[in-house]
Amino acid sequence: MMNLDIGHYAARNNESALGMMKKYPDKILSLHLKDRKFKTNGAANMPFGQGDSAVAEILQYMKKIKATYPADIELEYRVPKGSDAVKEVARCLEFCKKALA
Repeated sequence: MMNLDIGHYAARNNESALGMMKKYPDKILSLHLKDRKFKTNGAANMPFGQGDSAVAEILQYMKKIKATYPADIELEYRVPKGSDAVKEVARCLEFCKKALA
């Protein structure tokens, strides 16, 4: 069983975790959502939608298979000047809602 961090997976493997999720759908206990660049792109944590982790596609896959495991938002990118952690998590949540609409 695994607690899959899609950002770490993308940064380490230079690919989205979506293939892993499709290959082992019954092995996932929980998911950590964050967007991150592939190692070949610098491996930086990014605002949702700006990295290589395929956050929207992963959420759509979870919806398609009716996944029941939790997926938590991890705020690990640098909070932009003029914002704060609460606003940034709200932006991440809005991204997730739009991805699932």
